[in-house]
Amino acid sequence: MQKNNTKIRALTGGYAVAEAWRQIQPDVMAVYPITPQTTIIETYAKMKADGLVATEIVQVESEHSAMSATIGACAAGARAVTASSSQGILYMAETLPVVSGLGLPIVMSVSSRALSAPLNIHGEHGDVMAVRDLGWVQIFAEQVQDAYDDTIIALKLAEEINAPVMPIMDGFHTSHTTERIEILDDEVVKKFVGERKVQQSLTDFENPTTFGTLALQNTFFEFKIDQEKVMQKAKAAYKKICGEFFKISGRKYEMFETYHLEDATSVIVIMGATGGTAKDVVDKLRQQGKKVGLLSVKLFRPFPYEEIGQALSHISRIAVLDRAISFGAYPPLYQDIVSSLYHSSSRKPDLASYIYGLGGRDTMQKDIEKVFQDLEDGEIDNKVKYLV
Repeated sequence: MQKNNTKIRALTGGYAVAEAWRQIQPDVMAVYPITPQTTIIETYAKMKADGLVATEIVQVESEHSAMSATIGACAAGARAVTASSSQGILYMAETLPVVSGLGLPIVMSVSSRALSAPLNIHGEHGDVMAVRDLGWVQIFAEQVQDAYDDTIIALKLAEEINAPVMPIMDGFHTSHTTERIEILDDEVVKKFVGERKVQQSLTDFENPTTFGTLALQNTFFEFKIDQEKVMQKAKAAYKKICGEFFKISGRKYEMFETYHLEDATSVIVIMGATGGTAKDVVDKLRQQGKKVGLLSVKLFRPFPYEEIGQALSHISRIAVLDRAISFGAYPPLYQDIVSSLYHSSSRKPDLASYIYGLGGRDTMQKDIEKVFQDLEDGEIDNKVKYLV
């Protein structure tokens, strides 16, 4: 474990991600602004103007063009990245399965945000949930330190498995919040990510390659199976890379984090920035003698069904908190937790679903306390509840 090559900074999530990109120095960054992601690319553009990076910044006319330019650059052999949020992600949605289908190691930094209508620029997970099944690895940050670290881990992961990765932080709650973080030495980061090893390139004229060719009924299915195999490899690769990152940073990341889970009888499952608030509530209730705990999901796609199912197998009461709504269905994280428990546990716990924080609404400690109180009181049924 190496921690002597670090410096302490007070940074917002957006600046922290830009700082990670400065250390990585990708060959190409295609940019188009959208709140609350804009701070990432405007900070990086200033770094470019100040001569701190040599990245080719491509200013495009839309998010669809941003991902299209990133696809072209990556297919040509460049280390290419971009960033987006909300309607921007939906505008580029046509191109997102192209990236995963071609096996391009593109990283897109995301500040997650509500979807219109009505118009709302604040944080929730509706945008990334809308594209969760398009073949991108999704990693959620709880705090600014995570957002910085996840960017570095995501780049290495993408290039190791040749699949695209979205490191995701909550819009405004993380992207615009200033926190104390540890920044690694530039040379340490550069050595950790290494150089991109290109196997096939559109610019390798000695070995011509076709990208995005037609696949009809007798081959298309097999391509999709191959994609799923890559996604399943992502779990082991993520664990390995996180282990390597621990050695240079002293910060340990897993597919999910457990907090006072060993002897807990009531547990909340959550994802993203509100995990920090939930930890404070767990500490408060533990001091009152209540056996409560928390499981915070870090790696959302591919989802660690078996591992989470085993971690929760001894819990009798569970509440799953989603920061996204699936109209006419149970919300996304809840569905995955149900699947985890069904396949990994012989016992059926009491399971509750809550939706919180839509449109950036703050979730207070009293809201988390109410969920734990509901679990303790047996206020559990098959209806989705709303923390409003």
